[in-house]
Amino acid sequence: MDIVNLPIADVLTSLKTSERGLDDGEAGRRLREFGPNRIEEVRGRPLWLRFLREFTHFFAFILWVAAGLAFLAEWRNPGEGMGTLGAAILAVIVVNGAFSFWQEYRAERALAALRQLLPRKSKVLREGDLREIAAELLVPGDVLLLQEGDNIPADCRIIESSRLRVNLSTLTGESLAKARSADGIADGRALEARNLLLAGTSVISGECRAVAYATGMRTEFGRIAHLTQTVGEAGSPLQREIARLSRLVAVFASVLGLVFFAVGTAIGLPFWDNAMFAIGIIVANVPEGLLPTVTLSLAMATQRMAKRNALVRHLPSVETLGSATVICSDKTGTLTQNRMAAAQVFTARMAAPTRDLAEAAGERQLRLNARLCHNLKRSRNSNGQDWLGDPMEVALVRFAGEPPGFEGARVVDEIPFDSERRRMSVVVRHAGGLRLYCKGAPEVVLRLCDRIEEGDAARPLGEADRGRATRAQLAMAEEGLRVLGFAWKDLAEGEDPQEAGLCLSGLVGLHDPPRPEVPEAIARCRTAGIQVIMVTGDHPHTALAIARDIGLVQSPSPVVVQGDSLRRMTPAQLQIALAAPEILFTRVSAEQKMLVVEGLKAKGHVVAATGDGVNDAPALRTAHIGIAMGIAGTDVAKEASDMILLDDNFASIVNAIEEGRAVFENIRKFLTYILTSNVPELVPYLAYVLLRIPLPLTIIQILAVDLGTDMLPALALGAERPHAGVMGRPPRQARERLLAWPLLARSYLWLGMLQAAAALAAYFAVLQEGGWAWGEALAKSDPLYLAATTACLAAIVVAQVVNAFLCRHPEEPATRFRPADNPLLLAGIAFELALILAIVYTPAGNAAFGTRPLDAGTWLAMIALALGIGLLEELRKFVARSLRVSPGDGSRA
Repeated sequence: MDIVNLPIADVLTSLKTSERGLDDGEAGRRLREFGPNRIEEVRGRPLWLRFLREFTHFFAFILWVAAGLAFLAEWRNPGEGMGTLGAAILAVIVVNGAFSFWQEYRAERALAALRQLLPRKSKVLREGDLREIAAELLVPGDVLLLQEGDNIPADCRIIESSRLRVNLSTLTGESLAKARSADGIADGRALEARNLLLAGTSVISGECRAVAYATGMRTEFGRIAHLTQTVGEAGSPLQREIARLSRLVAVFASVLGLVFFAVGTAIGLPFWDNAMFAIGIIVANVPEGLLPTVTLSLAMATQRMAKRNALVRHLPSVETLGSATVICSDKTGTLTQNRMAAAQVFTARMAAPTRDLAEAAGERQLRLNARLCHNLKRSRNSNGQDWLGDPMEVALVRFAGEPPGFEGARVVDEIPFDSERRRMSVVVRHAGGLRLYCKGAPEVVLRLCDRIEEGDAARPLGEADRGRATRAQLAMAEEGLRVLGFAWKDLAEGEDPQEAGLCLSGLVGLHDPPRPEVPEAIARCRTAGIQVIMVTGDHPHTALAIARDIGLVQSPSPVVVQGDSLRRMTPAQLQIALAAPEILFTRVSAEQKMLVVEGLKAKGHVVAATGDGVNDAPALRTAHIGIAMGIAGTDVAKEASDMILLDDNFASIVNAIEEGRAVFENIRKFLTYILTSNVPELVPYLAYVLLRIPLPLTIIQILAVDLGTDMLPALALGAERPHAGVMGRPPRQARERLLAWPLLARSYLWLGMLQAAAALAAYFAVLQEGGWAWGEALAKSDPLYLAATTACLAAIVVAQVVNAFLCRHPEEPATRFRPADNPLLLAGIAFELALILAIVYTPAGNAAFGTRPLDAGTWLAMIALALGIGLLEELRKFVARSLRVSPGDGSRA
């Protein structure tokens, strides 16, 4: 059954109902069959299972194993500090799991926002009686009475109506109210059919009776809700990289531990001593600070983005946005100001359209038409605006002012606008009688006219006049203006207001100016290698003109795809079309926007998409990052999004991309810093096993570095602000890894080896100064041994202080970055130095970490070694810059 095409009598028969409505028994039976009229929740994972998931992902599993091994080592050899290490690892797991759990409520909040759009009470006819019942009790076949201000609770076919206009913006995104009537039509889709009312929309004016044919999840609204709940969220690039890094860490630490265990067995170490040694190696190579650093880096970027009018709801989205290769952006309100204004006018006295609006000051009927023919409401609000409604009509009212004859005129009747008639008319009573004013698409209004106004007189409309008006319309349309025609005629008292035999007053072209920040933002996207695609419901001419204004389109013949063409495309055809360097999508619906997003994802792009209506929610969820409008956006769009633009401004997206790009680089800085210190922690173990020397660094001293001195500087590197060149290169490629070989080489084979050499040099220098001979065994409590291990520990810490500045950029010199630009780094280094001094010079530190005070000469030697590491790294950077082919080379470490 096609409910759109059937006569009203057949509709009622097919639903087994009548204009008196259902009887109570049948309504009850249908309620049991079809269920309540509400948005149902798709059954998902239980709450407790979602909670546990935050503690059982792969990296958390690695940390659990590391903690277990640490506690095993503490049980076997108490007092070595492994128990403290295990407790610290458990704290990391718990804090990160609890912090992430709140994100699981997003789907529930989106569902609640959808439910709030449906009315709670509805007026229905049951057994011929008018009743008010809960909207949840509506069933197919119920006859509803709807009037101005009512939300529509179910999908309905109109039985009878009077001047009915509805707001479909929650479903279609269109701001213009649409006329609806009971008249049958030959064909049409539900969203476009003039004789249907859809759940989730609202009645703007008029009244009607309608019969419900779909309720709950069977409505168009329910289908969108189902998509919103079931469209899966794509894992962010950062989440995928962390998962990959987790696997690498697990394999690397396990293999290294097994290798060292095998080496220890080969040289005859006792089993348990060898096992504890292998456990120490494994635990030392697990970056316990990775999850806190990722969280802090994302959170700090989020705070900076909020100051730039981008509110992030989902932390991984920060880095995802930084990886974006394509932005699908709406036009109105995002690229433009959504503040329409009259830009050009054309009347019979003009040879061509003029931008001098003052020339229309004497066109009394044109101005009266613009002033009276609208559906605006008076609204004094905090922004000082005194009109509420369509921005186009607000612009026309402001253009008209208060022309002569306006005082005392009042609208007594209206023929509402709809997309088929493409015009609206009002009947106005004024001092001289009745007059009909009509405005609409110029080609439509022209067909209704047989006269043209010239000054205060009217004359017959000739073919030359029609040609001039048509040329004027095309000229304004080519400049991206929305063009309207205006006409009028006098009516006799009691005359039927027919829209025919009108007198043409003129044409007005309206312009929605681009936001002033947008051209620069588009240029920054172009420089950064990000493609921007306009996806709009506007006319192709308007969209193309705005695109040229803002620099989005530069070629003479960009690809422009209209919604009807898009609907007929196969996925392969769409992907081929998306290969165009400049492409616009116009006259598209929200579902078609989702097709564009899916097509781009299929081509391997990381997609950011904007939206503001309920109908945009599936597209926002489908995109890698959904961006909702904070001012014009619906609650549902905001709940389905990952980020909200507080000012609805495209430039804020570009600012947020800059912050997002910094996150990936900052995590690399963190990894470089902590992986470097792993080497001077491992090499002393290797020297202990292979060279049979006293152990240069104890487990508790490794803990002092990993979860003590290193932690705050590493976190501070994860919170660095974006550097100047971050938007001067293309997005990182999908195959570019967080833990890349150049980073590993720099950390393990270069900086780490230099630090290991410095640490062992300090260790052996203290031993030799104390008279130690090669092969001599030292007790753990021997003052010389304590001083030597202290020197090894302090040398690593001092080298890491220098390394913190070296890690701020893989190729640029450290002197290019002011220390004051990252106060967290300065605070972290201050903490690092204070902690190592406390460990070395306080009795509590000596007792807890097995250390002994050092003399000034030892410190000077360690500082000299650390500065030498810095000079060698700066020399490497200089060579790398000299050999660098391009600034966008993905091999940077």
